[in-house]
Amino acid sequence: MNLISGINITGSALNAEKIRMDVIAQNIANAHTTKDVDGKVYQRKVVSFQSILDTKSGNSVANQGVRIGKISADKTRGEIVYNPSDPGADKSGNVEMPNVNIANEMVDLVGSSRAYEANLSVIRNAKQMATKALTIGH
Repeated sequence: MNLISGINITGSALNAEKIRMDVIAQNIANAHTTKDVDGKVYQRKVVSFQSILDTKSGNSVANQGVRIGKISADKTRGEIVYNPSDPGADKSGNVEMPNVNIANEMVDLVGSSRAYEANLSVIRNAKQMATKALTIGH
């Protein structure tokens, strides 16, 4: 495996984790949004990754990596709270809250952040290895 392919693979993981962190931040920002742009309660978004594996090319590591498979809405129901002053309240004064749990989102955010840092470390190490390889024989 050459260093460029390794960096490209790691770069795809960095991009995927960045998108995952953006989605988690969106979930946290909308934790109290009872009316989304579609007029319904905000639903938590979940990111799923998909591996990229191109076995058709002659190079076994060409075009490999990870990407976002899809970003889907979590269909679980949110908590029902009594708040008759909310514009989205029903006739009984109940409002469905978003299905976002801040503690779970923070755990996901820390995990995603750690994965991002680990992939960034791989790129730093590959850069150091390439620099050392260039100095061999000088």
